[in-house]
Amino acid sequence: METIRPASRLAGVRYEIRGPLARRAAELERQGFEILKLNIGNPAAFGFRAPEALRRALVEGLPQAEGYVHQKGIFPAREAVAFQQQERGAHHVSADDVFIGNGVSELVLLTLGALLDPGDEVLLPSPDYPLWTAATTLHGGRPVHYPCRPEDGWVPDVAALAERITPRTRALVVISPNNPTGAVYPREVVEKLAALAEERGLIVLSDEIYDGITYDGAEHVPIAPLVTRTLCATFGGISKVHRACGYRVGWVSFSGEKRGAREYLLALDTLASLRLCANVPGQSVVQAALGERSIRELVEPGGRLWQTRAALALGVRHSRHLSLVVPRGALYAFVRCAASGFDDQGFALELLEKRHVLVTPGSGFNVPYRDHFRLTLLPDEATMGEVLRRIEEQLES
Repeated sequence: METIRPASRLAGVRYEIRGPLARRAAELERQGFEILKLNIGNPAAFGFRAPEALRRALVEGLPQAEGYVHQKGIFPAREAVAFQQQERGAHHVSADDVFIGNGVSELVLLTLGALLDPGDEVLLPSPDYPLWTAATTLHGGRPVHYPCRPEDGWVPDVAALAERITPRTRALVVISPNNPTGAVYPREVVEKLAALAEERGLIVLSDEIYDGITYDGAEHVPIAPLVTRTLCATFGGISKVHRACGYRVGWVSFSGEKRGAREYLLALDTLASLRLCANVPGQSVVQAALGERSIRELVEPGGRLWQTRAALALGVRHSRHLSLVVPRGALYAFVRCAASGFDDQGFALELLEKRHVLVTPGSGFNVPYRDHFRLTLLPDEATMGEVLRRIEEQLES
């Protein structure tokens, strides 16, 4: 039989979070080893539960969940998202401007698939959540990464970003609170990003899946209220703030200037129709989720996420090799290692094989350097201490 080769368009598509290292971790688990997996933000794997209100809404919605629904999603869920956006000050958004998806990931693929022609460019933060780069590449687009540097608190350099705009640039992706760095962009930066997008006629794609997860008084500033003269797409969902990844429910809401976007939104509607509809049982929890605030108990001083973040920051301060811009939001830390000869891929493999800890190499987040790695803040404080101990042992060795 001839070799079956993958499609050539996949050549530049990477997703290190579930890549070769994760597959090797699964092999080690089958051999009987216990692996501390800090590569992925999966709250349920660390003992978190979805709030009771969501579980109750899921059960109550099951009798109405056996048939297909509208390709955009059930009306109560879309109306709840639209109302949230209106409360935040978004302009010209209604239930008809909301699409429900099987998580935000599916909607990223759909929105870029409806937008990009071969060679079109998308501005992406570096480091980025790699799905954005992968989805741009998959649809024939060209990812153009703008710098977010640790010395700037991982906040975008807007002037450097502007220099990367060309006649082929179609969209600007903003991720705040940020995965993988934990940066929360201050209002003045968000205002500059919105103004630049309007000035240059770029669609804003704002990934706000971690919008409720901030620490030490950091303020999440949604960009939609600041965008009036171009199209703005805001992505959100219940996977992280509401600890319900497996429900597979996310949304994208469109606001701002939509008159020139009619054909694009119709194309997106067509792509949504091709998958028939999103998971129906999960949609029944959206209303309950958007009225639920239990995440505050976890991110405020004394809360579990706050405590783990503090334990990580303390451990890094005591390390001879590590440094960290302490995350102000989201569920991750992007840690730098100054050890001589450090290579993120090699270190991550050695850490897995010898210490049974799984982290994600920093180069998997589309950065030009190899001295960082990402880990999640989801373990409890004691587990994070054990992880840091094993990391130090490996670095010393």
